[in-house]
Amino acid sequence: MSIRIADIPEDDRPRERLWRKGVAALSNTELLALVLRQGRSGESALQLAARLLAEHGGIDRLASAGAEELAAFPGVGPAKAAALVAAFQLSRNVGGELLPGTVRRPDDLAAIARRELAGLRRERVLVLVLDAGNRVQRVVPLTDGSVDRSLLPVREVLNAVLRNDGTAFALAHNHPSGDLTPSPQDLHSTEAVALAAPIVGLRFLDHLIVTDAAWLNLTPRRPG
Repeated sequence: MSIRIADIPEDDRPRERLWRKGVAALSNTELLALVLRQGRSGESALQLAARLLAEHGGIDRLASAGAEELAAFPGVGPAKAAALVAAFQLSRNVGGELLPGTVRRPDDLAAIARRELAGLRRERVLVLVLDAGNRVQRVVPLTDGSVDRSLLPVREVLNAVLRNDGTAFALAHNHPSGDLTPSPQDLHSTEAVALAAPIVGLRFLDHLIVTDAAWLNLTPRRPG
């Protein structure tokens, strides 16, 4: 059964709650509903927002979705997709210190990775896509693993960079245990990506392991 926002008590509607309690009081679902503005026949904006979050596995993955992918989602379409990607990009622009204009050292990458991975209980792999000037263009969540390991498919890594028109990239993943010690798989994956990247014309900058308290860079050995 569809619940229209008009059917919700006025004090509980997202817009009214924003004015009454402030934007920080709204859930991600409510914030998305305000960006979407309206749902579709038989589905309110709140229901559409909840479905988007559930389908993408949370706000972080939704924020990394492309406009075309969002537009193809039932009930979204081009106009709502444009509003969503614009809202997410504005958020990134405001937090400019988290996406440095130019990456000059591993610390710049680590600041972004630690923000994206903070508090996670499972390993997650991120691909940080950069342009020719070493400016971060997108942060793409790639895989989620078990509590102690995450698979790193080399082909998917390279495809993520190429799909987003990157010329360089870095990898980052978290160790929920808090132990920064790289596993044999971490070292093997880093080497495999370092060998594969030049074949498709990409520069591989680094692979970072992060925890909530610290980080470690695995500098890839250069072929030759």
